Amino acid sequence: MSERSLTINESDKYVFEKAVITEDNVPAQDSLHAWIVVFGSFLLLMVTVGTTNSFGVYLQEYQTEFPSTPKSTLTWIGSLQFGGMCFFGVLAGVLVERFDSRLVVFGGSIGAGAALLISSACTSPVALIITQGVLFGAFGSCILIPSISMPSQWMEKYRALATGIAVAGGSIGGLWMSFATRAMNMQLGYHWSLRINGFMVIVAGCAFSPLMRKRVVVPKRDKIIDFGALTNAKFVLLFVSSLFAAGGYYAPYYYMPPYVETVLQRDGWSASISSILNAGSIVGRVVIGL
Repeated sequence: MSERSLTINESDKYVFEKAVITEDNVPAQDSLHAWIVVFGSFLLLMVTVGTTNSFGVYLQEYQTEFPSTPKSTLTWIGSLQFGGMCFFGVLAGVLVERFDSRLVVFGGSIGAGAALLISSACTSPVALIITQGVLFGAFGSCILIPSISMPSQWMEKYRALATGIAVAGGSIGGLWMSFATRAMNMQLGYHWSLRINGFMVIVAGCAFSPLMRKRVVVPKRDKIIDFGALTNAKFVLLFVSSLFAAGGYYAPYYYMPPYVETVLQRDGWSASISSILNAGSIVGRVVIGL
């Protein structure tokens, strides 16, 4: 292992000051290999975050399947999907730090895909909350965290743009997966939609996890969570604002698709509304990185 040091951010003491190149002769930043890593992140986020962004189409089916269950209960499934990715992302970050990130992504893909396969056999909202919600979110965090962080390691000049392109994968996934899920629900039923979705996550993880190689490693921390960062006013402001932003961001994804069909009586519009929301998100995620 090379001992060449790499400064990440010298102005912030809560970010690791030193990292080490993982191997000798590692490809340079902003190289073709770096863009391949960005492409891998894009595809992994497309099937993972795309699944959460298209949940509104599933919600429409669950309202029909479980008419006596309040919508507020059913939306917990989608809320725990992405919420679980963020919450368990703390542990996923530790795993990426201490183990091969490629194995973390591979294991997360198998687990997240299996969670969807198991949920296809569930017959109650509680079971769906546990499988499609909690389990998918927990394993999905092992895909989300490396896929978001790898572009910043491999890119320097185009770091912001590369990160924007990678996270736009989730919106593009939500764009086409909304229509695909709607079509599968109509032709095959939501049980088979979940199975096909699960196999997609597994196949994507097996195919693209080898691209998620760390370019640098950082010293292992003694603490899993450094609460000292809470003394940084900028960090606290960003943290609190993110809590409120996430709540406002995902509410339309989950409530608007069933709303247009049950209230506005627009049959077949649930997938269209979900896709429109994702299309707008694509532009914002890429443009903000320019």
